[in-house]
Amino acid sequence: MRQRATYAEVSLDAIVRNLDRVRACTGKETEIMAVVKADAYGHGALPVARALVEAGAGWLGVALPEEGVELRRQGLQVPILVMGPTPADQGPILSEYHLDQVIYHTLHGRALASSAEGSSARVRVHLKIDTGMGRLGIHPSEAPVAAKAITRLPTLEFGGVMTHFAAADAADKGHAREQLRRFLEAIREIEAAGISVPLRHAANSAAVLDLREAHLDMVRPGIVLYGYPPSPSGARDGGWEHALTLKTCIAQIKKVPKGGTVSYGCTYEAPRDILAATLPVGYADGYNRLLSNRGQVLIRGRRAPLIGQVCMDMIMVDVTDLVGVREGEEAVLLGRQGDETLLADEWAVRLGTISYEVLCNISKRVPRSYLWHGKAVNS
Repeated sequence: MRQRATYAEVSLDAIVRNLDRVRACTGKETEIMAVVKADAYGHGALPVARALVEAGAGWLGVALPEEGVELRRQGLQVPILVMGPTPADQGPILSEYHLDQVIYHTLHGRALASSAEGSSARVRVHLKIDTGMGRLGIHPSEAPVAAKAITRLPTLEFGGVMTHFAAADAADKGHAREQLRRFLEAIREIEAAGISVPLRHAANSAAVLDLREAHLDMVRPGIVLYGYPPSPSGARDGGWEHALTLKTCIAQIKKVPKGGTVSYGCTYEAPRDILAATLPVGYADGYNRLLSNRGQVLIRGRRAPLIGQVCMDMIMVDVTDLVGVREGEEAVLLGRQGDETLLADEWAVRLGTISYEVLCNISKRVPRSYLWHGKAVNS
């Protein structure tokens, strides 16, 4: 079947170059866990993971066991950490597919160990310490007792400790540094109890860039691998390359007279005679309905304003000022065309959200195509 007119083009080369920039920040001694959860932030987990592993990423990070299982079934052999709250009865799955698992409570660890009884291999676990995120994890004061309890469970292997920063992307690093202090103190207490800590990891994308003392044994970059700074205000002068371009083409161009309306609700009324182009992309594809009468697309390297409400499958844009524009011409929704660029950060500002959400919301019905070593490849 012919590919849709609307598709996402993903540059694996750009992702690998972003990995190289992470490595330049961390040095060769620090392990890199490439975070590919949520279908690699909407870019496609399997092709992205393969490219990252080929380029030297030593670990992969996912949120769900099924994400890890799929990577294993497709032949990925590097360690994979499941960072989300996996149900405790999934011990056999974690064992069978050799997936590391985050443990965030002693009772969770015991239940997981119980479910893994009779499995072929021990489940390696990482103890998560909540140092100030207020999400998953044990209190730092409980870390030594929890670590000792894990080491006594025969079906579990103690793989290390981790934490997660709440505000490493803030200009003021005070909160992040306090989290790091609490984390390192908890590790000292664990080691003082006679327990060896094989792996210490804390740094997300923001900490990779701006908190080098938090690199420790391993870092966990996510959004920067896909070319975006960790916050909308983040600097773009670090050489990061956005990896995804969302494209479509003009399906129809028609005249709309002055006073004519466009799309549902008649929320747009033409202030003059205009040319309206219909594009086959809508909110079912991840083009957010809140961009109605606010979004822009690139056609011929120029910005064309979105007019009317975003529909489930279509949007309309004003192409009056693009002399000679024709049906079938390419339109870029995210990415670069000519000298102009529209990035997820810009969508995010208009939507009151972050680039992560914009990228993750590009739906499964949008085909992904890939560029690898400068050539188009199958996913």
